[in-house]
Amino acid sequence: MYQQTVVPFTKMLENLSKWIDVAEEHAKTKKFEPNTWTTARLIADQYPFARQVQAACDAAKISVSRLTAKEAPKHEDNETTLDELRQRIHKCTTYLKTIQPEDFKGSEERRITLPWFEGKSFSGEYYLNHFAMQNFYFHITTAFAILRSNGVDIGKMAYIGGLEFDKQ
Repeated sequence: MYQQTVVPFTKMLENLSKWIDVAEEHAKTKKFEPNTWTTARLIADQYPFARQVQAACDAAKISVSRLTAKEAPKHEDNETTLDELRQRIHKCTTYLKTIQPEDFKGSEERRITLPWFEGKSFSGEYYLNHFAMQNFYFHITTAFAILRSNGVDIGKMAYIGGLEFDKQ
């Protein structure tokens, strides 16, 4: 499960940090305050950009902590600037990099409970494949869409990020 969680979560959060860099440059080029991005939304009833970043970080660290039975770091969700959001992403990826493949031993069958489904649980495998990944990618994709819909020059390859090809 390490390859299905830690590896893509880390990559996508690092991509998110790069998107923030591009968004900051876009704001400077267009001569507006870069931290304006933190409150940008796709639509009024969805979280703003800053909360999407926080939620993506939370989805990654909490999913991994549930699967490994390790304590996830706590964050206060008080970031209001792009620099603070980058720091949040860095804290999250630093935590993810402490997790080792062997930490997932037994995670497929580990019982996962979610506080809002009182008295119910999933196997770790079901949780990963039917909730954790979708939740993480929902927030990552929404953060991307907020920036893209506001003119930030990021496209599919910025979303996908670097690829490692086999040596031939």
